Amino acid sequence: MDVARAFFQNDRRALARALTWVESGLPQGEELLKAARGRGRARVVGLTGSPGSGKSTLADRLIGAVRERGETVAVLAVDPSSPFTGGAILGDRIRMMRHHKDEGVFIRSMASRGSLGGLAGATVAALALLEAFGFDWIFVETVGVGQSEVDIARVADTTVLVLTPAAGDAVQAFKAGVMEIADLIVVNKFDLPGGDRIVQELRATLEFAPPRPAGWQVPVLTTVAQTGEGTEELLKAIEAHHRHLEEHGLLEPHRLERARFEIASVIQQLGQEGVQQSQEVVEQVADGELSPRQAAARLVARALDLAEQGGEGGA
Repeated sequence: MDVARAFFQNDRRALARALTWVESGLPQGEELLKAARGRGRARVVGLTGSPGSGKSTLADRLIGAVRERGETVAVLAVDPSSPFTGGAILGDRIRMMRHHKDEGVFIRSMASRGSLGGLAGATVAALALLEAFGFDWIFVETVGVGQSEVDIARVADTTVLVLTPAAGDAVQAFKAGVMEIADLIVVNKFDLPGGDRIVQELRATLEFAPPRPAGWQVPVLTTVAQTGEGTEELLKAIEAHHRHLEEHGLLEPHRLERARFEIASVIQQLGQEGVQQSQEVVEQVADGELSPRQAAARLVARALDLAEQGGEGGA
């Protein structure tokens, strides 16, 4: 099968193969990415929050709401990596399996592979392929690693922070980082005790938060994803934020930041691979013959040389 040709003819099997290429860093994936860049204009929505906040169930409900409108949707669910195989555990994908026969829905799990920012290294490359494929919406669900999980704001047009009334969630949200990246805040499992209290605390805290781009006011919404309550209101709020970005010319800067993040991710990946493959340089640092900075510069330069020679196809 000519994967590239089939991809641009909207063959879903070709899309799956292409995603595998870019996730594996194969040269043919990089060539396909070059041809795919700039095609499509999906609304990219990031779902982040602590483990157990119900991100996957909420994504499942949002898929249903989008499909009721007749629009297409793709989901990238970034799962924790298995410490044994390095692959994704696939828990998020299992929760959304009721949509697997729907031709207007595409769900893909990606292994985080040790990334501390909640995203897989190939996430942006995968987004470019899904956009080029023509999906109207793309939801990116992060691992759920906590306060370090801020990369999603550099990738998504709209970042949705999902919290629960559970003890500690409000405290974690107030800490710098995760709270500041949210374009919308959702208190899920609002039917649990303490829902009203955390909503009041969040709204009070937002009054003292730094101003958002072009005067955007971060709303605090409530949902019960298990029953679907509040899903339609959340989708409308996401659309309102997207209109805000369009009206103030903020979508293009978002896409440039996405490319900047992708380049940085590739550099990080090349550096990590170089460290694993260069025992001699590691020993030189341990013996004081090289500084860590000198070693890093040497390894990255070596990795880039290999990439230019075709030894790497990093996506």
